[in-house]
Amino acid sequence: MALTKEQIAQRIAKELKDGYYVNLGIGIPTLVANYIPEGVNVVLQSENGLLGMGPFPLEGDEDADMINAGKQTITTLPGSAFFDSAMSFGMIRAGKVDLTVLGAMEVSDQGDIANWKIPGKMVKGMGGAMDLVASAQNIIVAMMHTNPKGASKLLPACTLPLTGVKCIKKIVTDIAVLEVTPQGFMLLERAPGVSVEEIKEKTTGRLIVNGEIPEIQFV
Repeated sequence: MALTKEQIAQRIAKELKDGYYVNLGIGIPTLVANYIPEGVNVVLQSENGLLGMGPFPLEGDEDADMINAGKQTITTLPGSAFFDSAMSFGMIRAGKVDLTVLGAMEVSDQGDIANWKIPGKMVKGMGGAMDLVASAQNIIVAMMHTNPKGASKLLPACTLPLTGVKCIKKIVTDIAVLEVTPQGFMLLERAPGVSVEEIKEKTTGRLIVNGEIPEIQFV
């Protein structure tokens, strides 16, 4: 069975380390805030000017003035801080963010990412993605393995305009966890019930499979 978006976020949350400063991109990455492991203290940074972002609010507790970069209502934690976007991007460009989690439309087997524009479609702006991929020490991509037409999003080379080059370290999709290596995508884990053969069929880029591949565990 393929993972839900919430399960993708839950698996990525296992990558968080105590003391990390983490930026969560728009889409699936924002869900990671709901699954931070107990005993792990991280500071979530939102590029619109917030340190100390908490989980999404319960229905009825929303505050329209408290939003993340994706315009979703959020909560804050004790000790959180607000500031302007210039200071926020100063933090990002200075390399103060330990981990960035981003969505993507395509990732190449060399670690290139395309996640900001589809030619011919209106784009309001590139947002902070280019700053993040240029500055983050570690970047994990959260995305579906294939597009709505069933075509692979893990490619030998991206076909869409690039956001960053050779910057992605790990990818968690609805069917697999992969690490980007110089030899291509290294398959680390597979979704429960998903076979290695299915992952091979849905991965156009170079895929490395060594030995038995364990299923993704959430606890």
